[in-house]
Amino acid sequence: MVTKTDKSMDKIRAAVVGYGNIGKSVVEALQVAPDFEIAGIVRRSGAENKPAELANYEVVKDIKELKDVDVAILATPTRKGEEHAKEILAMGINTVDSFDIHTQITSLRRSLDESGKKGNAVAIISAGWDPGSDSVVRALLEAIAPKGITYTNFGPGRSMGHSVAVRAIEGVKDALSMTIPTGTGIHRRMVYVELEEGADFKVVEAAVKADPYFVNDETHVKQVPCVDDLNDVGHGVNLVRKGVSGTTHNQLFEFNMKINNPALTAQVMVCCARATMRHQPGCYTMIEVPVIDLLHGDREELIAHLV
Repeated sequence: MVTKTDKSMDKIRAAVVGYGNIGKSVVEALQVAPDFEIAGIVRRSGAENKPAELANYEVVKDIKELKDVDVAILATPTRKGEEHAKEILAMGINTVDSFDIHTQITSLRRSLDESGKKGNAVAIISAGWDPGSDSVVRALLEAIAPKGITYTNFGPGRSMGHSVAVRAIEGVKDALSMTIPTGTGIHRRMVYVELEEGADFKVVEAAVKADPYFVNDETHVKQVPCVDDLNDVGHGVNLVRKGVSGTTHNQLFEFNMKINNPALTAQVMVCCARATMRHQPGCYTMIEVPVIDLLHGDREELIAHLV
């Protein structure tokens, strides 16, 4: 299979589908990536009320309006991701998403693997920081300490996927879902909702707690007059594994980060967009992608620098 990396110095042409918090950060990450160019941005309103920062780019309602797209980065709500990916993969265009409902990842992988092979295209799914880059860390730690327990403690911080899910509930004008770690991989969800006029808080509260995003965690829903007054896109993780290497016990590993959520998610998606150009058709998660495929640069130079 001939790939972009096999051909001269052609840049990877990426389309950004969606222009919310993550979409804006994806555009910023692409602007500074030396091996990419922006093919265009797809948004519901198209070029209508085109943001000033997109003046130099094509902004359309449908990806079919763009030319020579190699990969589409799906900065869309998680629950719309499969629909968009299937449509785009059928066009022979690679896709990257940040699908983040952990319990549904394997079924999505099966679905898009079939779509990718039919369309002769590559999908990399769940390419955010968790699932995503944290998944790679968990896999590495389990490889070097096969017996043991890993605890992934998120936050405190704003969960974009959870917040979007709450905003989709009828009667919700705006929402913020905060993830609070209580230790040993257990979390509390603090959900703050600003309601539409006439909405019933009790109905909204029940809908939040019944959503797959929240059913497995302790969840508290609070009504507030203005969500924007509480908003902060910071997040983080403390990931700990205690295990056994060979027959040696008490191997302890810890990984920490404090991050801007949209910016890191976008950067992970962009490096996975690069990796799609180096794989055979089908669907992959990040633990199936060689880390070197995420990086720009000469392979031997990267090995000399990083190994």
